[in-house]
Amino acid sequence: MASDQPFAAALVVICAILCCSPQARAVNYTFARDATRAPAVSYYDYIIVGGGTAGCPLAATLSQRFRVLLLERGGSPYGDQRVENMTHFTATLADTSPGSPAQRFVSEDGVINSRPRVLGGGSCINAGFYTRASDEYVMDVGWDLEAAKAAYRWVEDVVAFHPELGPWQAALQRGLMEVGVAPGNGFTFDHIDGTKVGGSIFDDEGRRHTAADLLRYARPEGIDLLLRARVAKILFNVGGHRARPVAHGVVFHDSRGQMHKAYLNTGRRNEIILSAGAMGSPQLLMLSGVGPADHLRSFNITLVLNQSAVGQGMADNPMNAIFVPSPSPVEVSLIQVVGITHFGSYIEGASGSNWANPRHQGSGGNRRPPRNFGMFSPQTGQLATVPPKQRTPEAIARAADAMSQLDDSVFRGGFILEKVLGPASTGHLELRNLNPDDNPAVTFNYFSHPEDLRRCVEGLTLIERVIQSKSFENFTYPYFSMEALLNMTAEFPVNLLPRHDNDSRSLEQFCKDTVMTIWHYHGGCQVGRVVDAEYRVLGIDALRVIDGSTFNASPGTNPQATVMMLGRYMGVKIRDERVHAEGLRRRKP
Repeated sequence: MASDQPFAAALVVICAILCCSPQARAVNYTFARDATRAPAVSYYDYIIVGGGTAGCPLAATLSQRFRVLLLERGGSPYGDQRVENMTHFTATLADTSPGSPAQRFVSEDGVINSRPRVLGGGSCINAGFYTRASDEYVMDVGWDLEAAKAAYRWVEDVVAFHPELGPWQAALQRGLMEVGVAPGNGFTFDHIDGTKVGGSIFDDEGRRHTAADLLRYARPEGIDLLLRARVAKILFNVGGHRARPVAHGVVFHDSRGQMHKAYLNTGRRNEIILSAGAMGSPQLLMLSGVGPADHLRSFNITLVLNQSAVGQGMADNPMNAIFVPSPSPVEVSLIQVVGITHFGSYIEGASGSNWANPRHQGSGGNRRPPRNFGMFSPQTGQLATVPPKQRTPEAIARAADAMSQLDDSVFRGGFILEKVLGPASTGHLELRNLNPDDNPAVTFNYFSHPEDLRRCVEGLTLIERVIQSKSFENFTYPYFSMEALLNMTAEFPVNLLPRHDNDSRSLEQFCKDTVMTIWHYHGGCQVGRVVDAEYRVLGIDALRVIDGSTFNASPGTNPQATVMMLGRYMGVKIRDERVHAEGLRRRKP
């Protein structure tokens, strides 16, 4: 039976269950209140929809000179252990209650995913890795390189930290360099080819820092933040002497269902800015009458602008992982090391020991406390041990009971994953109904482009070499072949896709069958298709989109740093250009 225990370890997630950390002290933002306390009608210079990874830094920056309304559909992260405490990372993703900070959705491809529903957005529910985009990416997008670096530093002063590597992560770092992912770049926020240690938004006490923390930069008199404010649609002035529609307000509802309206103050530079993310921003444009005409008419939505590119270009960087049981104890770690390869695949890893809460005797002598099995827990979804369609309460209870009987030694190991650059494969987003709280239908078309599949195969091949490297020998069983590891991993019900008998023999099939998300989806309001280079919606005045929905490719190995940077960068740009223009106008005779 002992030889079966490493296999049993494959039933447990190797991700994200960390030691308990001190609770972050609640932040008392005097400008924040529940939307139930909002007036029926209000007026602002800027209305920002979405208090997420881009919306928070954007609102903080604009509030320094103007009156800003920030509308967030979720609640506060402060005092919420699901957000602040690393121990609850995977439990939060598993939480499907209406008040959860994470809202689960399943793409039409059959891949389980999540979107944020909390102030701070995705930075409140992710694994915390922090890294900048490359200089080439920044310049290709058209951002000013020095201004972008200044915006990154503004973010990093509050939310980014230097993680300390444990033995497993250090072995992964050495293994990557041993197999040629060179040079070794040590710790850096920068995106550089080779192997590096990236930043983290978890501090050395295990406390999460989020985009919501960037609101400390806000001028309290310049901002109102409304929580649990669900925006239903954007209001437009159309017709008459106007050549094109003009956004002038929004309709939103509070948690009691009461309707409120917020309008822009008089002034041609005042704007509404969508920062609702890659799911929310294209969805809200469509609900407001901006999108493909035939699709909107099928829902009896009054057409404001026929814009066929809204919802197009949706992409999610595919992730594939290989579980590696370890004969030696390993530390619990999130993603800290990344190998940035020359062929367009990023290699990362996460590890953990004692995936359950430590066993100890209860008052009855033999009673064991409940155990938390991380992302391989029966109910979580991503890498769960119970297939999604079979997750009845009874099935979950049976699986948890069976897993609780395993010895702690089987909960050792880690997984090494690869994420595809780009990606080249894209899909689309469509409405399901008229409810802005419901998830739209999204298709990512994973691996529909052969380049993505090639990169996945090369990434898995490189992972095999890392596992077989001398640097990693203390954390692998010598009798586990790569085929055995692939077979083991392929057994996990990670998605709703069928499996094939040749998963361990065909890396291409393994990539397709075991594809998961790493939560880096983007697109739907892309630059050059829906918005211009200044993020103004094409064909409409006084409306911009500033968030990850505008990206044509995911920046770097993790997008959150760049999304936060973008909020600050565009906030400074909009603020300074407006101040300059208004100053010139005042000086004219």
